[in-house]
Amino acid sequence: MENSIPDAFILYGIKNCDTIKKARRFLEAQAIPCRFHDYRTDGLTADCLQTFIDTLGWQALLNTRGTTWRKLTEEEKAAIDGPTAAKTLMLAQPALIKRPLLVAADGSMLLGFNESDYQQFLQEKS
Repeated sequence: MENSIPDAFILYGIKNCDTIKKARRFLEAQAIPCRFHDYRTDGLTADCLQTFIDTLGWQALLNTRGTTWRKLTEEEKAAIDGPTAAKTLMLAQPALIKRPLLVAADGSMLLGFNESDYQQFLQEKS
C-alpha cells in the first residue's frame, strides 16, 4: 500500500505502551507515513482533546483498564460524570486517554489497535 502524502496520519499515545508499539510496528511494516505524538513529551492541548471528545465521545476515550485508572480513588472515579470532568482529568493525566488513537489527514479517527481495523481504515484513507 502506497501513500504519497507525508504524515498522512498522526498516531497519538504514549511511547512505552505495548499497544502503541504494536501499532507503530504495523504502520512501519505497511510503509505508512505517520507522525507519532507522545502525550507525555509533546503535550496535549484542550482544543485537541475536545476534538477527540467531539468525534469519539468521552466514554470511549477514557481508559478505564489501565494502571492510571486503577490508582484513582473511588471519589475521583465517581466525579467523572460527564465530558467536562473527563476532559479535565484526561488533560491532567494523559495516560487516562485510551490508545492508540490514529488520526487521518481528513480528521477521521480510529481508537484502539486491531490489525484488520487498521488495514481497512488505511485503505479507505490512503
